[in-house]
Amino acid sequence: MKKLIGGLVAGAVLAFSAMTAQAQDVKIGVAAEPYPPFSEKNTAGEWVGFEMDLYKAVCEDQKLNCQLVEVAWDGIIPALQEKKIDVIWSSMSITDERKQVIDFTDMYYDSSNTLIGAKSDDAQPDAGNPDSLKGKIIGVQTSTIHANFIQKYFGNSAEVKLYDTLDNALADLKAGRVDYVSESSTSLAPFLQSNPDFTTKATWPLDPIFGNGVGGGVRKDDTELKAKLNAGIANVVKSGKYDEFLAKYPGLAEQIQKPQS
Repeated sequence: MKKLIGGLVAGAVLAFSAMTAQAQDVKIGVAAEPYPPFSEKNTAGEWVGFEMDLYKAVCEDQKLNCQLVEVAWDGIIPALQEKKIDVIWSSMSITDERKQVIDFTDMYYDSSNTLIGAKSDDAQPDAGNPDSLKGKIIGVQTSTIHANFIQKYFGNSAEVKLYDTLDNALADLKAGRVDYVSESSTSLAPFLQSNPDFTTKATWPLDPIFGNGVGGGVRKDDTELKAKLNAGIANVVKSGKYDEFLAKYPGLAEQIQKPQS
């Protein structure tokens, strides 16, 4: 009888250990719009891109069971707070304003911020001279650091037009309904490559509005998950996988700043 009880106890301990060893479920939130080369759907409807490669590697490194969840960009922070997702992994810049309501992982990439327009346009955009774009129409995606920057420096002299997606802003730029679009250089590079009549008109100087690079957004009390994600990011960089991912997307390695290994 003692042996039977002992066996039952041992079995229960093993079962409990197996349960605790299961991978943690983590819902990764991505903006439900194409943002090449970081995130977009391929012809099979699968999300691909640099950030998609990176989150999968981080999750694998930390033995996290990660599931991708599409969320509208302007509702992505509320989705995190309401626990519909556990991480924002969608090129979100780390800013003091956002850190008032959520926390961030370590930076996993950074890039310069630019303004693009038609090559035929002869204006000389200057953040120090708001009148340099007086009377112009500037398109930016809503709820972004780029919208905040443009509104701060040019909101009183130019018309600032807000869009739900970057794609819609670029479509209006191509159609001539706006004069410029402002975004990160990496996000605008594919458009410039396929539209030779447009070019970079200005690279904006460093500004606190632009924050401290891009990181994964997490809830303030989710310190354990944040620590795991930070460890995963560091390990992926050290292992060389980060550079392998960069090499898949032509020109990306020259356009971004990667974390220190």
